[in-house]
Amino acid sequence: MSSKSTGTMWAQRFQQHAGTGLSLQGKIRQMLVSAILDEQLPQGEALPSSRELSAQLGVARNTVVLAYQQLVDEGYLLARERSGFFVNPEILGTRVASAPAVSTPARDGAPDWERRFVFRPSLQRHIVKRANWRDYAYPFVYGQYDPALFPTADWRECCLKALSVLDIHDWAQDMFLRDDESLVQQIRTRVLPRRGVWASADEIVVTVGAQQALYLLADLLVSPDTPVGIEDPGYPDARNIFASHTSLLLPQPVDDHGLMLTDALRACDYLYVTPSHQCPTTVTMPLERRQALLAQAEEGDFVLIEDDYESESRFEGDPTPTLKSLDRNNRVIYVGSLSKSLAPGLRIGYIVGPAPLIAELRGVRRLMLRHPSAYIQRAFALFLSLGHYDAHLRRINTAWRERSQAVAEALEKYLPGFRMVPIQGGASCWVEGPPWLDAGALAQLAERQGVLIEPGSVFFMAEPAPRHVFRLGYASIPLARIEPGIRTLAEVVREMEASTF
Repeated sequence: MSSKSTGTMWAQRFQQHAGTGLSLQGKIRQMLVSAILDEQLPQGEALPSSRELSAQLGVARNTVVLAYQQLVDEGYLLARERSGFFVNPEILGTRVASAPAVSTPARDGAPDWERRFVFRPSLQRHIVKRANWRDYAYPFVYGQYDPALFPTADWRECCLKALSVLDIHDWAQDMFLRDDESLVQQIRTRVLPRRGVWASADEIVVTVGAQQALYLLADLLVSPDTPVGIEDPGYPDARNIFASHTSLLLPQPVDDHGLMLTDALRACDYLYVTPSHQCPTTVTMPLERRQALLAQAEEGDFVLIEDDYESESRFEGDPTPTLKSLDRNNRVIYVGSLSKSLAPGLRIGYIVGPAPLIAELRGVRRLMLRHPSAYIQRAFALFLSLGHYDAHLRRINTAWRERSQAVAEALEKYLPGFRMVPIQGGASCWVEGPPWLDAGALAQLAERQGVLIEPGSVFFMAEPAPRHVFRLGYASIPLARIEPGIRTLAEVVREMEASTF
């Protein structure tokens, strides 16, 4: 069938690219490139003329002309005088010919991959989140963002500024061991002082989120027989990261004031702790316990890895000083995230520590991925320097405070037999149900009613883990949906209770 005469075909292809957010010219270009690279256009046959294609797609002829000309300039199309536009055969000439489909079973000589795996991340217990969480009416999920709160115009402004010629000359090169100097400067002068932390540029390394920060530390510092203490309950992927490096993972109990100070801490070489908002219970470690923990670390000669996530979100009272700000002997390695409260997909975190440690961490990072995207680093530096980040934090703190109050009121109204840990800040709350409750089963049943919650057993290292606890995130659910969402959850709980007793 002639590509010139099948107007319906071109209209259908164009419709496939309707939701891309591109301009009309960009959609036409994307449609044509896709057809060329997917080898859907016959070799040697002319494309529709600009007049024909514009009529078939219902766009201005000049829009098609510009798209055609751009593809000619980039070598996708050839323009032949009086003949029209043709696919450039050289575009596909460098491809390896597709291998014929093989229907025979694998031979016995294939590698035994099960035997070759050093460890199995897929078998580790971790938080499972629905990729389509937006499709649910009541997504009480943690770690996502609310599009209504994202500062789209401000972020776009910074991205465009980072695309200036001078900025491109800076970030387009291989940074090797370096980070964007403007971002490091913003972290040390604008971000860290809010937490009472003062550091020089050689004491900061940028990471692909706090998650990579923990992995870099584990790679550098933890051997198979290194004892590492971790909160229990605690952050599952911190547990998984350290467990993939050592067989001596030591669970440490948590109470209403965070990590408990016991003699068991003396057996640790490193201790991972979340004092500002304990994960997952959200409690804050008081100043006196922080000071005592630092004293115990010095006496027992162990190092603290402080994950200060959500420290910028506090609903009342003055913020408690970080362990790092109280540290006088370089016993605290400080891990932070810039993107968690903005958009998790941006993946920007950092580590603060002694210069010799940071230098080696840069070396580990070089082996892993060189450095985080220099373009994103520059855009984030601009976002900080223009005051957008601080303004965003104020907006989300207001929104999160309102949502946390709505969650607390709805839980008290519809689930009075459940205990919620008082919310002091952050984007989630920890809920303890009655002893008979199976939060895993509750999550499955609630999902059928459009309610997403996070069962709490995954946060515990010890087996069997408590089954009656769960986490409710409220950063990505609109305020108006919180009350009906909790009401729906309560209806599911009542049905479970009726079937249990």
